[in-house]
Amino acid sequence: MASRGTTETSKLKQNLEEQLDRLMQQLQDLEECREELDADEYEETKKETLEQLSEINDSLKKIMSGDMTLVDELSGMQLAIQAAISQAFKTPEVIRMFAKKQPRQLRTRLAEMDRDLMVGKLGRDLYTQQKVEILTALRKLGEELTPDDEVFLSANAGTALSQFERVSTDLGSGDKVFALASFEVEKAKQ
Repeated sequence: MASRGTTETSKLKQNLEEQLDRLMQQLQDLEECREELDADEYEETKKETLEQLSEINDSLKKIMSGDMTLVDELSGMQLAIQAAISQAFKTPEVIRMFAKKQPRQLRTRLAEMDRDLMVGKLGRDLYTQQKVEILTALRKLGEELTPDDEVFLSANAGTALSQFERVSTDLGSGDKVFALASFEVEKAKQ
């Protein structure tokens, strides 16, 4: 999964620190070799080195204070949603139908699962997991759930689904959640 800039920010900070060390060493070497350089060359080199040091120091201060990062607020939200979706939904088929806003297909899948459970083709644990995913997806799509479905959902929904509900509600717009779910589906295909 992409780091959304956290790794890159860390690497940027490391590179700036290395440049800072290099420039400090350059200043030290410049002082040690002062006798070998003419006055103009020494002053010009020292001035350029100090300017570079100042620029790097300013960049380092921005990164360390949090003013400069390769992670933006939207990427942070997207990471939270991806984590919630990946924890809440284990079934790519459910993610796909949710992302494509297909409540009818979700209900059909639920009916097929009920049948498969009755004939022993589907285990109880897998049935419960997938039914919870489908009911959660239907709820997020604005579909009415039967009282029995509500009871089933509240009895079987785990913390991952609760987290998904909270994160997606905090975002306000369902379109962002659907877009991210679509992204998860595409990623799962690869």
